[in-house]
Amino acid sequence: MKSKKKKKSAAILIFLGVFIVMIAVLVLVNQQSKKQMDAVGNAYGIAASKLNPATRELLDDPNYQQIILPDDLKTRIDNKDSFFVYFFASDCSHCRATTPQLMPLVDSEGIDLPQFNLREFDSGWTDYNIEYTPTLVYYQDGVEKDRMVGGLQENGSDNGYTLDDYKQFFEKYKGSATPSAS
Repeated sequence: MKSKKKKKSAAILIFLGVFIVMIAVLVLVNQQSKKQMDAVGNAYGIAASKLNPATRELLDDPNYQQIILPDDLKTRIDNKDSFFVYFFASDCSHCRATTPQLMPLVDSEGIDLPQFNLREFDSGWTDYNIEYTPTLVYYQDGVEKDRMVGGLQENGSDNGYTLDDYKQFFEKYKGSATPSAS
């Protein structure tokens, strides 16, 4: 009878040991998975888990892959580069309507258009005198030369720009824009 009890106790201990090992493996796998997901946010230099939820939604969107970080934007200005920059906020409905139509135009025009996400780098609002998003700015020799404030016209509205307006803005300055360092 003691032998049966010992076997039962041993079986329970083995079961508990296996159970504890399984829990430890699951915790480890979960931590590794979280680290891999956080690495996705590297375009921002911030762990993905710390990004605004609206920004996380855009991490894999091909229209939002030209992110410029604050230090890189400051460097381009300090270097007296001539370039365009697109200021947007990841949770801005006008940006979300404009960007998917603007980026194909940018590609077809051969324009380098860094994108500055004001939702993640909110000092950009004051640093670059941005009042509304989206805002497209052209810097000539490191000094702001021109800007377009607002997005594409919505159906039935006179407010905003057409794609042709954006195209004319790019054509006006693209010959003097400095090629990207990337």
